[in-house]
Amino acid sequence: MIEAMRERVVAACDGASKGNPGPAGWAWVVSDDSETPARWEAGPLGKATNNVAELTALERLLASTDPGVPLEVRMDSQYAMKAVTTWLPGWKRNGWKTSAGKPVANQDLVVRIDELLDGRTVDFRYVPAHQVDGDPLNDFADRAASQAATVQEPAGSDLGSPEPPPSPDTPKKSAAPRRKAGAAGQRGGSSSRTIKAKFPGRCLCGRPYAAGEPIAKNDQGWGHPECRTAGAG
Repeated sequence: MIEAMRERVVAACDGASKGNPGPAGWAWVVSDDSETPARWEAGPLGKATNNVAELTALERLLASTDPGVPLEVRMDSQYAMKAVTTWLPGWKRNGWKTSAGKPVANQDLVVRIDELLDGRTVDFRYVPAHQVDGDPLNDFADRAASQAATVQEPAGSDLGSPEPPPSPDTPKKSAAPRRKAGAAGQRGGSSSRTIKAKFPGRCLCGRPYAAGEPIAKNDQGWGHPECRTAGAG
């Protein structure tokens, strides 16, 4: 691994699900010393949730990097980050049960990530998604995961794949002033961006939404605009 000789590695990972659940993909990217993408990999997951895609991306990143080198992981998924940094110790103490006594969701992935983190120095850093001047590594991973979810084909630097195309969810720098997306009470700012759902899905509140309905990015993926400030706990 090219990172083996470095004192610290900076990387990003991301997952995507077109419908949540729907066609899904994962991706990770490792930077060079100037934080430019140097090595990356992406792959399809078939039909899966956004949370499964996010956790898979982290698991693949950890498995593909030298455990002896300190690692910084940039992510835009608060669910995946909190799962491994905040909730995991309690889940282990409770025999992989939540505080409500229910089995931990996606337990196989969480257990595997826990094993990969054992004895490693990993610093998790949350970065907002789909920003005009956002984190370039997270943007790269986001684009690669989105493409993998769409085309359901593996890609990566080892395969000689071209850089993934721009994400349709990220506003262009030269874009005209934002138009109202039709959601009542929506305010400006990328964190409250609302789009029309291409596929039916289910919000974290438990209620479904139909194709064509306005949806917004929240802590665990896409859902009703009014639920976008809901916590991931």
